[in-house]
Amino acid sequence: MAKCAITGKRPRVGNNVSHANNKTKRRFLPNLQRVRVEVDGRVKRMWVSTRALKSGLVKKAG
Repeated sequence: MAKCAITGKRPRVGNNVSHANNKTKRRFLPNLQRVRVEVDGRVKRMWVSTRALKSGLVKKAG
């Protein structure tokens, strides 16, 4: 899985915990979207988190 080009969000690691308190590893994946973004007048495709899109940190190319 990729990393957000704006916020730097990446997959995090944690545990699944059963009722018997058994622990197995799991990953928490960020919600990333491949978006066409305008950077310095050029259009690039990059992975961007939905949090960055909703907060207006990204200017989408259109």
